[in-house]
Amino acid sequence: MIERVKFGLVGYGSGGRVFHAPLIASALNVDFVGVVTTSPERRAQVAEDHPGVATFDSVAALAEAGAQAVAISTPADSHATLAREAIAAGLVTVVDKPFTLDAESARKLVTEAETAGVPLTVYQNRRWDSDFLTLRKLIEKGSLGDVRRFESRMERWAPDREPPAAGGGTLLDFGSHLVDQAVQLHGPVTRVHAEMRGAPLDDDFFIALHHSGGVESHLWGSWRQPGPGPRFRVTGTLSTYISPELDHQETLLKAGKTPAKLADRWGVEPERNWGHLHRGATGAPVESCRGRWDTFYPAVAESILTGAPLPVDPWDTVRNMEILDAARQSATTGVSVTL
Repeated sequence: MIERVKFGLVGYGSGGRVFHAPLIASALNVDFVGVVTTSPERRAQVAEDHPGVATFDSVAALAEAGAQAVAISTPADSHATLAREAIAAGLVTVVDKPFTLDAESARKLVTEAETAGVPLTVYQNRRWDSDFLTLRKLIEKGSLGDVRRFESRMERWAPDREPPAAGGGTLLDFGSHLVDQAVQLHGPVTRVHAEMRGAPLDDDFFIALHHSGGVESHLWGSWRQPGPGPRFRVTGTLSTYISPELDHQETLLKAGKTPAKLADRWGVEPERNWGHLHRGATGAPVESCRGRWDTFYPAVAESILTGAPLPVDPWDTVRNMEILDAARQSATTGVSVTL
């Protein structure tokens, strides 16, 4: 018998329903025990999607029902309040990105969790994107040589939709992923320059980061880009890696496919989506690593059961929020910000 952790979810909008519930329900060492939502329509959706999973009016009620951990997937302006409720109830807490709306509130929340002795982590799922894992492997093997420039994009053509107003706009929505990946690969940032359009929801932005190790990261995020650029273009002293498309785990979840249904086929990229390694006029495809969003919740459960490290250190996210705050300041003032 596999020892299982009783896990709950707060929120059953598109984030909770599409990006969290299927992964929680698919984890072998997790018992999906309930969803906190007061919406009758969403309670009905929970019953349809996950028969036998209870619904609750509050985080406290979820904890009283025996939950040991909870994931918070609600509008970002409610994350800090709900996380504090979960911490007060003694629940190991996962908060979706953007973690909070600024670095100060992020720092305060992480400090409060540490003082209370309650583990806290952040759902930075794109650390387990197929293309990101492939790129990390290439860098570690030395296939690129010394990386000089890291270009990363999350661009969409969605003129009939608005970025999430309660989530700080596109800068925090897409920027939380873009900055996290850049820092994970290339280390601390010492200088930030940014440009933004579409106030107050900043639906199009560019950020330039100077890393202490010398790498320059150029990051683009947009909801208004009719011709999206490549997901990654990473240039080193030996070669350049270009990955054309965004990892397709999001597409799988939106189509109703889950790790439980696909098993070992989950996260496997079709060959047409593989990136290429270029050296001048020559280029060759690079087989994509398997995308592994399905490992996040099992890792949280393993941490609870054995004391293993949580999959994401929340202080990483505090540092990311400092960079995003600096980006907003730079875009407002027109001046680069030194960290």
